[in-house]
Amino acid sequence: MNGRDATPLSVILPVLNEQDNLEILHERLTEALEPLGRDYEVIYVDDGSTDGSWEGLKKIAARDRRVRLVRLRRNFGQTPALAAGFAHSRYPIVVTLDADLQNDPQDIPRLIDRLGDSYDVVSGWRRHRKDPWLTRLLPSHIANFLIRKVSGVSLHDFGCTLKAYRRAIIQDVSLYGEMHRFLPVLAQWVGGRVTELEVTHHPRTRGASKYGLLRTYKVLVDLITLKFIGDFQSRPNYVFGGFGLLSLMLGFIALDVVVYRVFVLGRLEATPMVFLMVTFFLTGVFSLFIGFLAEIVIRGFYDTHRKATYYVRETVGVDQAD
Repeated sequence: MNGRDATPLSVILPVLNEQDNLEILHERLTEALEPLGRDYEVIYVDDGSTDGSWEGLKKIAARDRRVRLVRLRRNFGQTPALAAGFAHSRYPIVVTLDADLQNDPQDIPRLIDRLGDSYDVVSGWRRHRKDPWLTRLLPSHIANFLIRKVSGVSLHDFGCTLKAYRRAIIQDVSLYGEMHRFLPVLAQWVGGRVTELEVTHHPRTRGASKYGLLRTYKVLVDLITLKFIGDFQSRPNYVFGGFGLLSLMLGFIALDVVVYRVFVLGRLEATPMVFLMVTFFLTGVFSLFIGFLAEIVIRGFYDTHRKATYYVRETVGVDQAD
Protein backbone atom coordinates (compact mmCIF):
# COMPACT_ATOMS: atom_id res chain seq x y z
CA MET A 1 0.00 0.00 0.00
CA ASN A 2 1.32 3.45 -0.88
CA GLY A 3 1.87 5.19 2.47
CA ARG A 4 1.66 8.61 0.87
CA ASP A 5 -2.00 8.10 0.01
CA ALA A 6 -4.10 8.77 3.10
CA THR A 7 -7.42 9.43 1.37
CA PRO A 8 -10.22 8.60 3.84
CA LEU A 9 -12.36 5.59 3.08
CA SER A 10 -16.04 4.68 3.54
CA VAL A 11 -17.03 1.00 3.66
CA ILE A 12 -20.72 0.26 3.13
CA LEU A 13 -22.39 -3.05 3.96
CA PRO A 14 -26.09 -3.82 3.42
CA VAL A 15 -27.31 -6.13 6.19
CA LEU A 16 -30.36 -8.39 6.08
CA ASN A 17 -30.68 -11.02 8.82
CA GLU A 18 -26.95 -11.60 9.30
CA GLN A 19 -26.85 -11.63 13.10
CA ASP A 20 -24.55 -14.67 13.26
CA ASN A 21 -21.99 -13.09 10.93
CA LEU A 22 -21.70 -9.54 12.27
CA GLU A 23 -19.11 -9.96 15.04
CA ILE A 24 -16.76 -12.03 12.89
CA LEU A 25 -17.32 -9.72 9.93
CA HIS A 26 -16.46 -6.59 11.89
CA GLU A 27 -13.37 -8.22 13.33
CA ARG A 28 -12.15 -9.08 9.82
CA LEU A 29 -12.95 -5.59 8.58
CA THR A 30 -10.92 -4.04 11.38
CA GLU A 31 -7.98 -6.35 10.64
CA ALA A 32 -8.07 -5.32 6.97
CA LEU A 33 -8.63 -1.58 7.41
CA GLU A 34 -6.51 -0.53 10.37
CA PRO A 35 -3.15 -1.30 8.65
CA LEU A 36 -4.06 1.08 5.81
CA GLY A 37 -3.06 4.05 7.93
CA ARG A 38 -5.96 6.24 6.82
CA ASP A 39 -9.19 7.44 8.35
CA TYR A 40 -12.16 5.23 7.58
CA GLU A 41 -15.77 4.66 8.50
CA VAL A 42 -17.84 1.50 8.33
CA ILE A 43 -21.51 2.04 7.51
CA TYR A 44 -23.88 -0.84 8.15
CA VAL A 45 -27.30 -0.41 6.52
CA ASP A 46 -29.90 -2.62 8.18
CA ASP A 47 -32.38 -3.40 5.39
CA GLY A 48 -35.30 -4.45 7.59
CA SER A 49 -33.66 -7.32 9.50
CA THR A 50 -35.91 -9.35 11.79
CA ASP A 51 -33.34 -11.58 13.53
CA GLY A 52 -31.75 -9.16 15.97
CA SER A 53 -29.11 -7.84 13.57
CA TRP A 54 -29.89 -4.22 14.55
CA GLU A 55 -29.23 -4.89 18.22
CA GLY A 56 -25.96 -6.59 17.31
CA LEU A 57 -24.95 -3.64 15.15
CA LYS A 58 -25.64 -1.19 17.97
CA LYS A 59 -23.32 -3.15 20.24
CA ILE A 60 -20.58 -2.95 17.61
CA ALA A 61 -21.16 0.79 17.15
CA ALA A 62 -21.00 1.37 20.91
CA ARG A 63 -17.42 0.13 21.10
CA ASP A 64 -16.11 1.36 17.73
CA ARG A 65 -16.48 5.08 16.97
CA ARG A 66 -15.75 4.46 13.29
CA VAL A 67 -18.99 2.52 12.90
CA ARG A 68 -22.09 4.36 11.69
CA LEU A 69 -25.50 2.74 11.40
CA VAL A 70 -28.51 3.32 9.18
CA ARG A 71 -31.73 1.41 9.73
CA LEU A 72 -34.39 1.33 7.02
CA ARG A 73 -38.07 1.15 7.94
CA ARG A 74 -38.56 -2.14 6.12
CA ASN A 75 -36.81 -4.40 3.63
CA PHE A 76 -36.41 -2.24 0.51
CA GLY A 77 -33.79 -4.38 -1.25
CA GLN A 78 -30.06 -4.27 -1.84
CA THR A 79 -30.07 -1.36 -4.27
CA PRO A 80 -31.95 1.07 -1.97
CA ALA A 81 -29.79 -0.13 0.95
CA LEU A 82 -26.64 0.74 -0.97
CA ALA A 83 -28.17 4.07 -2.00
CA ALA A 84 -28.82 4.81 1.68
CA GLY A 85 -25.21 3.94 2.49
CA PHE A 86 -23.90 6.20 -0.27
CA ALA A 87 -26.11 9.06 0.93
CA HIS A 88 -24.87 8.78 4.52
CA SER A 89 -21.18 8.19 3.79
CA ARG A 90 -18.66 11.03 3.93
CA TYR A 91 -15.32 10.06 2.39
CA PRO A 92 -13.91 10.34 -1.17
CA ILE A 93 -13.37 6.60 -1.67
CA VAL A 94 -16.29 4.20 -1.16
CA VAL A 95 -16.07 0.40 -0.91
CA THR A 96 -19.11 -1.87 -0.87
CA LEU A 97 -19.31 -5.53 0.13
CA ASP A 98 -21.81 -8.08 1.39
CA ALA A 99 -22.25 -8.90 5.07
CA ASP A 100 -22.48 -12.67 4.59
CA LEU A 101 -18.72 -13.33 4.93
CA GLN A 102 -18.46 -14.54 1.33
CA ASN A 103 -16.59 -11.38 0.32
CA ASP A 104 -13.15 -11.17 1.93
CA PRO A 105 -12.31 -7.82 3.62
CA GLN A 106 -8.62 -8.56 2.99
CA ASP A 107 -9.28 -7.74 -0.67
CA ILE A 108 -10.17 -4.12 0.16
CA PRO A 109 -6.55 -2.84 0.20
CA ARG A 110 -5.96 -4.46 -3.20
CA LEU A 111 -9.05 -2.79 -4.64
CA ILE A 112 -7.93 0.60 -3.35
CA ASP A 113 -4.44 0.07 -4.75
CA ARG A 114 -5.96 -0.78 -8.11
CA LEU A 115 -8.14 2.33 -7.96
CA GLY A 116 -4.96 4.43 -7.69
CA ASP A 117 -5.03 7.52 -9.89
CA SER A 118 -6.16 5.74 -13.04
CA TYR A 119 -9.64 4.36 -12.32
CA ASP A 120 -12.96 5.49 -10.88
CA VAL A 121 -14.45 2.02 -10.31
CA VAL A 122 -12.75 -1.28 -9.51
CA SER A 123 -15.16 -4.21 -9.65
CA GLY A 124 -14.47 -7.49 -7.89
CA TRP A 125 -14.38 -10.65 -10.04
CA ARG A 126 -15.28 -13.83 -8.16
CA ARG A 127 -13.46 -16.05 -10.63
CA HIS A 128 -13.69 -19.08 -8.37
CA ARG A 129 -17.13 -18.74 -6.82
CA LYS A 130 -18.23 -21.01 -3.98
CA ASP A 131 -21.93 -21.13 -4.84
CA PRO A 132 -24.40 -23.76 -6.14
CA TRP A 133 -24.07 -24.17 -9.90
CA LEU A 134 -27.72 -24.43 -10.92
CA THR A 135 -29.32 -21.75 -8.75
CA ARG A 136 -26.44 -19.24 -8.58
CA LEU A 137 -23.62 -19.80 -11.06
CA LEU A 138 -25.61 -20.60 -14.21
CA PRO A 139 -28.01 -17.61 -13.90
CA SER A 140 -25.03 -15.40 -13.05
CA HIS A 141 -23.07 -16.47 -16.16
CA ILE A 142 -26.10 -15.83 -18.37
CA ALA A 143 -26.78 -12.43 -16.80
CA ASN A 144 -23.14 -11.36 -17.04
CA PHE A 145 -23.00 -12.35 -20.72
CA LEU A 146 -26.16 -10.38 -21.53
CA ILE A 147 -25.01 -7.31 -19.59
CA ARG A 148 -21.65 -7.31 -21.38
CA LYS A 149 -23.32 -7.52 -24.79
CA VAL A 150 -25.97 -4.89 -24.10
CA SER A 151 -23.84 -2.39 -22.19
CA GLY A 152 -20.49 -2.76 -23.94
CA VAL A 153 -18.71 -2.85 -20.55
CA SER A 154 -16.24 -5.73 -20.46
CA LEU A 155 -16.50 -7.10 -16.93
CA HIS A 156 -16.79 -10.75 -15.95
CA ASP A 157 -18.80 -10.37 -12.74
CA PHE A 158 -21.29 -7.50 -12.52
CA GLY A 159 -23.07 -9.05 -9.55
CA CYS A 160 -20.11 -8.98 -7.15
CA THR A 161 -20.92 -6.46 -4.41
CA LEU A 162 -17.24 -6.03 -3.51
CA LYS A 163 -16.30 -2.89 -5.43
CA ALA A 164 -14.35 0.33 -4.91
CA TYR A 165 -15.63 3.67 -6.20
CA ARG A 166 -14.71 7.31 -6.25
CA ARG A 167 -17.47 9.37 -4.67
CA ALA A 168 -17.42 11.86 -7.56
CA ILE A 169 -18.65 9.09 -9.89
CA ILE A 170 -21.26 7.69 -7.50
CA GLN A 171 -22.82 11.13 -7.12
CA ASP A 172 -23.49 11.27 -10.86
CA VAL A 173 -25.58 8.08 -11.09
CA SER A 174 -29.06 7.20 -9.80
CA LEU A 175 -29.95 3.88 -8.18
CA TYR A 176 -33.35 2.16 -8.26
CA GLY A 177 -34.83 -1.26 -8.97
CA GLU A 178 -32.00 -3.83 -8.94
CA MET A 179 -29.56 -1.38 -10.54
CA HIS A 180 -26.72 -1.88 -8.06
CA ARG A 181 -25.24 -4.62 -10.27
CA PHE A 182 -25.15 -2.11 -13.14
CA LEU A 183 -23.18 0.54 -11.25
CA PRO A 184 -20.02 -0.02 -13.34
CA VAL A 185 -22.13 0.41 -16.49
CA LEU A 186 -23.74 3.60 -15.20
CA ALA A 187 -20.33 4.87 -14.10
CA GLN A 188 -18.81 4.28 -17.52
CA TRP A 189 -21.77 6.00 -19.18
CA VAL A 190 -21.01 9.17 -17.20
CA GLY A 191 -17.33 9.03 -18.16
CA GLY A 192 -15.95 6.85 -15.37
CA ARG A 193 -12.92 4.63 -15.91
CA VAL A 194 -13.82 1.05 -14.96
CA THR A 195 -11.68 -2.02 -14.40
CA GLU A 196 -11.87 -5.29 -12.46
CA LEU A 197 -9.76 -7.33 -10.08
CA GLU A 198 -9.96 -10.97 -9.05
CA VAL A 199 -11.14 -11.34 -5.46
CA THR A 200 -11.54 -14.19 -3.01
CA HIS A 201 -14.95 -15.77 -2.56
CA HIS A 202 -15.85 -17.95 0.42
CA PRO A 203 -18.75 -20.40 0.80
CA ARG A 204 -21.56 -19.26 3.04
CA THR A 205 -21.28 -20.94 6.44
CA ARG A 206 -23.89 -19.00 8.45
CA GLY A 207 -27.32 -17.65 7.66
CA ALA A 208 -29.40 -18.15 4.52
CA SER A 209 -28.83 -16.82 1.05
CA LYS A 210 -31.16 -14.01 -0.08
CA TYR A 211 -30.66 -14.79 -3.77
CA GLY A 212 -32.66 -17.07 -6.03
CA LEU A 213 -33.74 -17.74 -9.59
CA LEU A 214 -36.30 -14.92 -9.37
CA ARG A 215 -33.42 -12.46 -9.52
CA THR A 216 -32.65 -13.58 -13.08
CA TYR A 217 -36.04 -12.26 -14.17
CA LYS A 218 -35.43 -8.97 -12.35
CA VAL A 219 -32.02 -8.61 -13.98
CA LEU A 220 -33.49 -9.10 -17.45
CA VAL A 221 -36.19 -6.48 -16.82
CA ASP A 222 -33.64 -4.01 -15.45
CA LEU A 223 -31.33 -4.74 -18.37
CA ILE A 224 -34.06 -3.68 -20.82
CA THR A 225 -34.64 -0.55 -18.72
CA LEU A 226 -30.91 0.13 -18.65
CA LYS A 227 -30.65 -0.13 -22.43
CA PHE A 228 -33.58 2.23 -22.87
CA ILE A 229 -32.13 4.74 -20.40
CA GLY A 230 -28.68 4.58 -21.94
CA ASP A 231 -29.87 5.10 -25.50
CA PHE A 232 -32.99 7.25 -25.15
CA GLN A 233 -33.07 8.90 -21.72
CA SER A 234 -32.56 12.40 -23.09
CA ARG A 235 -34.35 11.81 -26.41
CA PRO A 236 -37.45 9.62 -25.86
CA ASN A 237 -38.89 10.86 -29.14
CA TYR A 238 -36.40 8.61 -30.93
CA VAL A 239 -38.45 5.64 -29.66
CA PHE A 240 -42.01 6.96 -29.83
CA GLY A 241 -41.37 9.02 -32.93
CA GLY A 242 -39.74 6.11 -34.72
CA PHE A 243 -42.59 3.78 -33.84
CA GLY A 244 -45.11 6.42 -34.87
CA LEU A 245 -43.48 6.96 -38.26
CA LEU A 246 -43.37 3.21 -38.85
CA SER A 247 -47.08 2.93 -38.03
CA LEU A 248 -47.91 5.81 -40.38
CA MET A 249 -45.90 4.17 -43.15
CA LEU A 250 -47.82 0.91 -42.67
CA GLY A 251 -51.03 2.92 -42.66
CA PHE A 252 -50.17 4.47 -46.04
CA ILE A 253 -49.36 1.02 -47.42
CA ALA A 254 -52.74 -0.24 -46.22
CA LEU A 255 -54.37 2.86 -47.79
CA ASP A 256 -52.70 2.08 -51.13
CA VAL A 257 -54.07 -1.47 -51.02
CA VAL A 258 -57.59 -0.20 -50.24
CA VAL A 259 -57.44 2.41 -53.05
CA TYR A 260 -56.20 -0.20 -55.52
CA ARG A 261 -59.04 -2.60 -54.63
CA VAL A 262 -61.71 0.10 -54.91
CA PHE A 263 -60.62 2.11 -57.96
CA VAL A 264 -58.71 -0.48 -60.00
CA LEU A 265 -60.38 -3.77 -59.17
CA GLY A 266 -63.78 -2.21 -58.43
CA ARG A 267 -64.25 -4.30 -55.31
CA LEU A 268 -66.24 -2.37 -52.68
CA GLU A 269 -66.75 -5.03 -50.01
CA ALA A 270 -65.35 -4.38 -46.53
CA THR A 271 -62.05 -6.06 -45.71
CA PRO A 272 -59.75 -6.21 -42.66
CA MET A 273 -57.38 -3.93 -44.57
CA VAL A 274 -59.60 -0.93 -43.83
CA PHE A 275 -59.44 -1.71 -40.11
CA LEU A 276 -55.65 -2.09 -40.27
CA MET A 277 -55.33 1.21 -42.14
CA VAL A 278 -57.28 3.11 -39.47
CA THR A 279 -55.43 1.34 -36.65
CA PHE A 280 -52.00 2.12 -38.09
CA PHE A 281 -52.89 5.78 -38.71
CA LEU A 282 -54.26 6.31 -35.20
CA THR A 283 -51.33 4.45 -33.60
CA GLY A 284 -48.85 6.52 -35.57
CA VAL A 285 -50.45 9.85 -34.69
CA PHE A 286 -50.80 9.01 -30.99
CA SER A 287 -47.20 7.70 -30.81
CA LEU A 288 -45.88 10.93 -32.30
CA PHE A 289 -47.86 13.00 -29.79
CA ILE A 290 -46.65 10.83 -26.90
CA GLY A 291 -43.08 11.26 -28.13
CA PHE A 292 -43.46 15.04 -28.25
CA LEU A 293 -44.97 15.13 -24.76
CA ALA A 294 -42.19 12.88 -23.38
CA GLU A 295 -39.63 15.18 -24.97
CA ILE A 296 -41.19 18.20 -23.26
CA VAL A 297 -41.28 16.40 -19.89
CA ILE A 298 -37.67 15.23 -20.17
CA ARG A 299 -36.43 18.69 -21.08
CA GLY A 300 -38.51 20.32 -18.36
CA PHE A 301 -37.41 18.00 -15.55
CA TYR A 302 -34.04 16.74 -16.76
CA ASP A 303 -32.14 18.21 -13.81
CA THR A 304 -34.59 17.32 -11.05
CA HIS A 305 -33.75 14.67 -8.46
CA ARG A 306 -35.43 11.29 -8.34
CA LYS A 307 -37.78 10.37 -5.52
CA ALA A 308 -35.90 8.63 -2.73
CA THR A 309 -35.86 4.84 -3.03
CA TYR A 310 -35.62 4.33 0.73
CA TYR A 311 -36.95 5.79 3.99
CA VAL A 312 -34.77 5.80 7.11
CA ARG A 313 -36.27 4.80 10.44
CA GLU A 314 -33.34 5.86 12.62
CA THR A 315 -29.60 6.43 12.52
CA VAL A 316 -26.68 6.14 14.94
CA GLY A 317 -23.73 8.54 14.64
CA VAL A 318 -24.99 9.82 11.29
CA ASP A 319 -25.81 13.40 10.39
CA GLN A 320 -29.25 13.87 8.83
CA ALA A 321 -28.96 13.68 5.05
CA ASP A 322 -30.24 16.65 3.08
